[in-house]
Amino acid sequence: MRPCFLVVDNEYPGSISTRKLVLESAKLNVITAYSPEEALNTLNRFPNVDGIVIDTQLQGRSCAEIVAHIRSEHAGIPIVTVSPGGQDPCGGEQFHVSNFDPKLLLDTLHKIRPNEMNKVVRHENDISPEAEKS
Repeated sequence: MRPCFLVVDNEYPGSISTRKLVLESAKLNVITAYSPEEALNTLNRFPNVDGIVIDTQLQGRSCAEIVAHIRSEHAGIPIVTVSPGGQDPCGGEQFHVSNFDPKLLLDTLHKIRPNEMNKVVRHENDISPEAEKS
């Protein structure tokens, strides 16, 4: 089963979350929320996600507030905070990506679910066009 991550990102009219696209391109399952409130409602509906990726520049609530709320109701879910710059404004979370580099984000998610991520990579290599030619 492919890992599933909740991506919490600001909503911009007419745009799609870059982080969502990165995760989907890596063949991961993604649920997207565009506000702290939507994230909490979504998490209550889908509590078995493998992790949460949070943009630290959310509007409405501070990142620290939403992380604290998630931790109070869903303590075991790994959280990755993503911010432009070296600081983690969310209270020293377990995982932090200090810029929007897709490789850093995917490497961090690999640390959260290494077995599942390895299966996705192996599966993709097995069905790649190069593998089909051999």
